[in-house]
Amino acid sequence: MSGGGSTPPGSAGSPTVVQIRRSRFLGQQYADVTKLREIAARHEQLASRYQQRISRLNTKIERLRHQATLLREKSQRVLAEIPAIEQEIHQHQRNADAAAARGGGGSLTSDVTALHYRIRKLQQKVVDRQQKSRALELRAAQKTQKTSELKVKADRYLEAAHLAGQEADQHRRRADRLQLATEQDASGGGPAGAAPPASEPPAPPPP
Repeated sequence: MSGGGSTPPGSAGSPTVVQIRRSRFLGQQYADVTKLREIAARHEQLASRYQQRISRLNTKIERLRHQATLLREKSQRVLAEIPAIEQEIHQHQRNADAAAARGGGGSLTSDVTALHYRIRKLQQKVVDRQQKSRALELRAAQKTQKTSELKVKADRYLEAAHLAGQEADQHRRRADRLQLATEQDASGGGPAGAAPPASEPPAPPPP
């Protein structure tokens, strides 16, 4: 019988091989959990960035729509001035015809030529307002086209945000399941001395 106080291998004072393996397995499991949560957080950040871009695009879309509406209203106001000008042209034309009739159809008097000049000036006003109205309509159409392009871009960002959110939820659920299993293993829920199951490796983070 030995009189020394040495502790035999496998006693409670030193960890056994199974305990060391179990501790290493649990540490790896917790590392996988944190990695999955990190990947989920990256996907959530990506989804949030897409949502931010969508919000800015929607603001720009509404601003362009408002500007296009203002341009169309201005175009309609410009066109609304034409009937009054045309009515004035008709009145001057009747006055010019009456003045020419009083002159007996001979040489033109200054009254007739003055009326013809006023008619030409008014006709020029009509053409100018028509051109201005068309230019305003063109600018409004260009802004409307820009809103359509931005809407397509916003839809693409919305789809990407939805996919990123789904990826975040998937990795978060995987992390929750793995954490629950790890906590059960740590509390001794698994069979004693059993080999630790292989942990599911986390998916690579998004680029």
